[in-house]
Amino acid sequence: MTLALLDTSAWARLIDGRLAGAAADRVLDSLAAGRIAMTEPLILEILYAAIDTEVFRARQEELAALPLLRLDDRAAARALSAQADLASARGISHRVKPIDLLVAAVADVHGADVMHYDHDYDVLAEHTLLAFESVWVAPRGSAG
Repeated sequence: MTLALLDTSAWARLIDGRLAGAAADRVLDSLAAGRIAMTEPLILEILYAAIDTEVFRARQEELAALPLLRLDDRAAARALSAQADLASARGISHRVKPIDLLVAAVADVHGADVMHYDHDYDVLAEHTLLAFESVWVAPRGSAG
């Protein structure tokens, strides 16, 4: 696997134990091997969920240790283009979460995968011109 962004849908399940066993081990192995990266939209979303200052600072430190794939002008433009692709596709909703659009666009620009537990990434990979690998951390429906 190449470098991958770890979406909040997977991060949260790893932290709260809904992602366990071999699935959790695969994510933890990827983290230990330096194959997991972050981007600003994910950092904002993960830190938003911190329940207090102590947790916020601990998560901030954990995330700062990971490689950062920057959300730049090119990625923002790719996200907007992908949303327009979805809006013009017959039978496909353009209502993919904005964070997911940005994360997928950052992955596209940086040649990274997205590890997740969120169907939006399949929609983006299948129905837009964004080029990234949509990698489920566990089979859909198996991790709450």
